[in-house]
Amino acid sequence: GNCLFIFKIFPVSLCQKLLSKFQIFFFPSHYRVWYFTVTLRIEVHIKSTVYFYPVLFYCPLSGSLIIPGGVTFFVALYDYEARTSDDLTFKKGDRFQIINNTEGDWWEARSITTGKKGYIPSNYVAPADSIQAEEWYFGKMGRKDAERLLLNPGNDRGTFLVRESETTKGAYSLSIRDWDSAKGDNVKHYKIRKLDNGGYYITTRAQFDTLQKLVKHYTEHADGLCHRLTTVCPTVKPQTQGLAKDAWEISRESLQLELKLGQGCFGEVWMGTWNGTTKVAIKTLKPGTMSPEAFLQEAQIMKKLRHDKLVPLFAVVSEEPIYIVTEYMSKGSLLDFLKEGEGKFLNLVMLVDMAAKIADGMAFIERMNYIHRDLRAANILVGDNLVCKIADFGLARLIEDNEYTARQGQSKFPIKWTAPEAALYGRFTIKSDVWSFGILLTELVTKGRVPYPGMVNREVLEQVERGYRMPCPQGCPESLHEMMKLCWKKEPDERPTFEYLQSFLEDYFTSTEPQYQPGENL
Repeated sequence: GNCLFIFKIFPVSLCQKLLSKFQIFFFPSHYRVWYFTVTLRIEVHIKSTVYFYPVLFYCPLSGSLIIPGGVTFFVALYDYEARTSDDLTFKKGDRFQIINNTEGDWWEARSITTGKKGYIPSNYVAPADSIQAEEWYFGKMGRKDAERLLLNPGNDRGTFLVRESETTKGAYSLSIRDWDSAKGDNVKHYKIRKLDNGGYYITTRAQFDTLQKLVKHYTEHADGLCHRLTTVCPTVKPQTQGLAKDAWEISRESLQLELKLGQGCFGEVWMGTWNGTTKVAIKTLKPGTMSPEAFLQEAQIMKKLRHDKLVPLFAVVSEEPIYIVTEYMSKGSLLDFLKEGEGKFLNLVMLVDMAAKIADGMAFIERMNYIHRDLRAANILVGDNLVCKIADFGLARLIEDNEYTARQGQSKFPIKWTAPEAALYGRFTIKSDVWSFGILLTELVTKGRVPYPGMVNREVLEQVERGYRMPCPQGCPESLHEMMKLCWKKEPDERPTFEYLQSFLEDYFTSTEPQYQPGENL
């Protein structure tokens, strides 16, 4: 009552300043609420309490109550079905008042739609009326990933997205699917530049106050672009970070093993369900495979390695038999996909693109100063639209089986994929991963053929030490084989970085056209 009375008796200009210091909750819709971004330190006396507000007012809505100590409104970017009794179910477009956002991946929120309170995944929401809340805004996305999305089957000419520019800080890129008789389906990229006064433009003759106005303009007229913007590029709902709040070490009883997907030396892989709500993949390890304590320590590191080309680690059952719970990938391992699945029919362009995705994930592991230790097609998983993700990173170090750790000549150790310094002396580095990546490239171009055909492990070790390297596989371009041989340099330091490999593979079939298209009539 007293708080609202302040705004009835003060001049509008002062009300506006005061409003900029408050956060917004519920109040009757007949009260007018302004949008301001003024930041002032305001002292407000309400009854006997003094409040200080050095807070930026952001995205208020009509029908709100102004109270001290509140938080900003957020809007849902995707649908979400509650997985536990503490979660909120919501639909795309629902709005939330955030109660507590200090715990990172899962925020406590109240739904404006239902009034219910619970936890929501923080990567499923964005500040209301912000650019992040726009359906066409894809944030930090590389040029190549934008092209992959836009060139997916079903997208028409004019399908588009906006993303952060990779090359110019503070700028954006507009990526549009196009078609012409010379190149067929292709993607054009336009740099969106920022004016000193905060406006945006692609061509200097057409300037806009906001990105939203720029996009609206080009949906109505091509105005120098290759095509009018027609449809926002469809996107796949992202994985949540973890299964739910505080769902890291989970009980075995919360998992239902439903379909056995595979079996290896150290355990099995199942498709299953967590908590009766969420489809997951479950790797079960035979007792004695690794120390539960060492595994839990390594798993804490693994779960922090987050990248869209790495299979996310969701949760663990840390008592033996150890269970590892990850994202379920619908097409299974890359090895099986190449030998028995749709991968049998992929052409070289698609295979090289898959290699580029794997190199992208490994470049992240490289930047994080981590090591995979067991990089091969069997440990890459495939999803819809040829999505590739690296699995089982770091686990090989923990295996305690004598036949595995003895390395030389033992059947369980992947000798044919392992760099000689790692196989002979246990010197695993990111450069030994690069060697393994070179072997993985042969698996890709041969559709899953076992490396060094006709040779047993011991023979491979001996021959490689003498300088033998696999010849160019049938149908493989010589330039790609040359890159494989660089990965197999005897001296680890002479092997390329994954950053270089990613760049080489992403640009393998690209002509020397400019990165960005100019708008016509500049």
